[in-house]
Amino acid sequence: MSTADEKLNLSDLIDQLLEALDGEDYAEISSCLAPLNAAEIAHILEGIPYESRPLVFERAPEDTLGEILLEIGDVAAQELAEHLDPEILALLAEKLDSSDLAELIDVLPDESADDLLSGMSRQRRERIEATLSYAGESAGRLMQSDAVNVRPDVSVETALRYLRLLDDVPSDTVVLMVVGRDGSFIGIVTVLDLIRSDEELLISDVMSTEVKTLSPHDTESEVAVLFETHDLIAAAVVDDQGQFLGRIVIDDVVDVIRELGEHAFMGQVGLDDEEDLFAPMFPSAKRRAVWLALNLMTAFLAAWVIGLFEQTLDKIVALAILMPIVASMGGIAGTQTLTLTIRGLALGQVSAANARQLLNKELGISLINGCVWSIVVGVIAWLWFENPTLGYIISIAMVFNMLVAALAGILVPLFLKQINLDPALSGVVVVTTITDIVGFMSFLGLATLFLL
Repeated sequence: MSTADEKLNLSDLIDQLLEALDGEDYAEISSCLAPLNAAEIAHILEGIPYESRPLVFERAPEDTLGEILLEIGDVAAQELAEHLDPEILALLAEKLDSSDLAELIDVLPDESADDLLSGMSRQRRERIEATLSYAGESAGRLMQSDAVNVRPDVSVETALRYLRLLDDVPSDTVVLMVVGRDGSFIGIVTVLDLIRSDEELLISDVMSTEVKTLSPHDTESEVAVLFETHDLIAAAVVDDQGQFLGRIVIDDVVDVIRELGEHAFMGQVGLDDEEDLFAPMFPSAKRRAVWLALNLMTAFLAAWVIGLFEQTLDKIVALAILMPIVASMGGIAGTQTLTLTIRGLALGQVSAANARQLLNKELGISLINGCVWSIVVGVIAWLWFENPTLGYIISIAMVFNMLVAALAGILVPLFLKQINLDPALSGVVVVTTITDIVGFMSFLGLATLFLL
């Protein structure tokens, strides 16, 4: 089935469910949800008005409820979790791996989370508490502590027999972690290697020791880059002493990459990546008000700059017509450079060592584009208002503003990163404010000097 067909079907299902809700046909709801997996149900729930979600969620297949809470946004998950009986929640917890269970506990109400932890075996509870002790959005939170390990001094036959006897082998076990008797990480061996190898060989004979490892304190973006650059399926997480702590698998990294993309996309307009399409009106308005207030302040700042040249604008109306062009071109150029820089920072490709080379390259690009498009705009302004001086002025202002835009597009995210602010969330506002102010100031300032 194609992606387009899947989207169409899910859209049709939302329509069916909304009709069933209107008619209180709960059997139809259960029937619609029965063949779907957790991710599809979560997608559908996000397309249903907030107040109706519990009625749909409660009729989803019982074995998907825990994963649905992980797939849907945190705020919605907290609301839906309140509709789960403690007994059902405990049963769901048994089916989740340690990293997913830690994530679920994070979104549960405190009372439900405490009940869930108290109902676990001591060993499992200690594993979950160890995972929760790490900072959010770190490798420690992503890792699964209940990985299948083997020792290097056992035979391939023994390892295969051990796998057959285990009742709770994670379904994504493609790589086994080779761990010494003292708990130190030694290497990995794939299940495929075990199947292909002579059963009399030792694990040490078939394992790979030249493998990349992660620290529990690595960020999610660092984890994603490691998996991408080395085409990993799974990676070990070890502490500073080389002790094995757990593993991270590609399935969780795909989720991280998606979340990072959503964060960058939504952050450009001041929205949280957990923003719910059908969240309650007033909490949503409150969250967006902060961003609108910030934009309003920058707008007033730009308006104040324009007000400084009120007399110039009164005498030459053409300036008011052409003024937005200078600011707009600078804003677009700055946003392009900003986006590339933020991406480079996220991937670890931009640092203090290469920032100067990047700056020179972006300034060169802005100079080339600025010269080309300033000539086009200058000629149009000259012919439109029959004033060659006006054409020269807007051309110079455009080139200058696009150079400043390139400068801001690199230095602003570097500065924000340095002071531990998220460039993806606040960079756009700062850069566009700079290009607006510089664009207005340069254009109107030159006009005041040469036209009055």
